[in-house]
Amino acid sequence: MAVIMSVFMFLTSEFHFWWIVGFSLVCYLFCFFIVQYRVERFIYRRIKKIYDDVSLLDSKTLSPTQVTTDMSTLTREVEKFAEDKKLEIETLKVREAYRKEFMGNVSHELKTPLFTVQGYILTLLDGAYKDKAVRKKYLTRASKGVERLIYIVKDLDMITKLETGDLHLKFETFDMVELIQQSFDLLEMKASKKNITLTFDMDYEEPIWVRADKERIQQVLTNLIVNSIKYGKSGGTTEISIENLIKNKVIVRVTDNGEGIEKENIPRLFERFYRVDKSGSRKEGGSGLGLSIVKHIIEAHGEKIYVESVFGVGSEFSFTMEKSQAAPQPSAAAQIT
Repeated sequence: MAVIMSVFMFLTSEFHFWWIVGFSLVCYLFCFFIVQYRVERFIYRRIKKIYDDVSLLDSKTLSPTQVTTDMSTLTREVEKFAEDKKLEIETLKVREAYRKEFMGNVSHELKTPLFTVQGYILTLLDGAYKDKAVRKKYLTRASKGVERLIYIVKDLDMITKLETGDLHLKFETFDMVELIQQSFDLLEMKASKKNITLTFDMDYEEPIWVRADKERIQQVLTNLIVNSIKYGKSGGTTEISIENLIKNKVIVRVTDNGEGIEKENIPRLFERFYRVDKSGSRKEGGSGLGLSIVKHIIEAHGEKIYVESVFGVGSEFSFTMEKSQAAPQPSAAAQIT
């Protein structure tokens, strides 16, 4: 009993009391940091494993010294990863649907002339070739089917080259008014068959100089004019205007008073083989690639194309072009001539 009292008195002395408190605090802090270090190492290894398992997360950004911060970073990156994967999956689904639709359209566009040609040839082989009149008629129709196939393949080849950048544009300065008039002259007979008038919105007495690939822009004009003739009304009009847009730009408008396009179809007009007519049959010929080619050519020039249409009233396709400040200078050979 005396020994216990002595120890108690010794411990309760002020000096030894603070010594015990200090020793206890040191032991507590030492144990705390040891445990904290072990916990952090444990969590760090688990987090790094997650980074390594999810290959798109970069474990180089992971720091072993700030586990709490890294947990927040991990959460953000995993959430971003999940969102990106969701978006990627949705994009792949859209592309897959587009691919299936595109392949179906290509198959439809190719098999129609192929089966037509095959039918005429088989009929001739079965003995029809002996009749001179029948032979000539069937060979003529088969030839038209082959021409349609060639037309489709050429258009597909052009779109592929435009998309991959293999089709190089030859920029030059030319008169847009003259080019439009040439397009009118080329398509005058086609328009007259439907009693459609090709015209300017006004008399352009002065040239309007632009800088672009003349051959490709004529192709754009031809496709747009042909399109307006196909879906135009008998006795209707296809009108082209050229307007100043900004200092170095003009906008060319091709307007008709034809069938028009329903609003829900407008966003997809420039897709390859997209059909406004859902019946699956075309009232008019063509490869079904005309508007897609137009869009690619205009965008290859770094310009924009627009479409406005009211169903039953008519449509307007317009595209911008770079204006040239001066007429082209004649070459030295031309001056000598």
